[in-house]
Amino acid sequence: MPREPAAVRVYTVCDESKYLIVRNVPSLGCGDDLANLFATYGPVDECTPMDAEDCDPYTDVFFIKFSQVSNARFAKRKLDESVFLGNRLQVSYAPQFESLLDTKEKLEVRRKEVLGRMKSSSGRPEGLSHHSPGQGSSAANSHRQMSSNKREYTKTLHASQFEDPRFTHVSSNKDYFPSESMNATVNLVREKLDKIQSSSDNSNAIVAPKKPRTDNRRRI
Repeated sequence: MPREPAAVRVYTVCDESKYLIVRNVPSLGCGDDLANLFATYGPVDECTPMDAEDCDPYTDVFFIKFSQVSNARFAKRKLDESVFLGNRLQVSYAPQFESLLDTKEKLEVRRKEVLGRMKSSSGRPEGLSHHSPGQGSSAANSHRQMSSNKREYTKTLHASQFEDPRFTHVSSNKDYFPSESMNATVNLVREKLDKIQSSSDNSNAIVAPKKPRTDNRRRI
């Protein structure tokens, strides 16, 4: 069964109530199950069937009383148009059952809720509630300043590396390592490379141009 879009209605504090009327409940003797369902949203003081109310065949109407208006409001918002044992419940407020004391209590609770919300909104820091127009420009300036500092640091690092004697080139006649065995190995490799270089130079110098080949074949 497709669910119809809910109609938009604004409830005031006078319309809300801790008394609810639940319609379209299946006639299966499920009053205890219905009471347990609504009790999940707050303490329920009363849950009784309303036999005098007109209803559709095979359905019942129940009267539910919560201890607090906030619990009744929460239950109505969650259970209205919800499916219960195959039927879609119809939950509505019943302020006509309120006494004078109930109405005074309801108005006092709403007054405290409004005051609490006003105090929480007024105590919020200004930096979180208002956006400063110069905030973006200050962030951009700080970003540019950081980039400039990074470039200056890179230039200083390169200059210190070239001026530091540790980064100067080592001559071929000097030792690379403090260990004698390592220096001996380096010298041995250096000598082999020099021999290879000298042999390649001599081979290039000895090579002479080829003599022209004479043709000794007899001409007929």
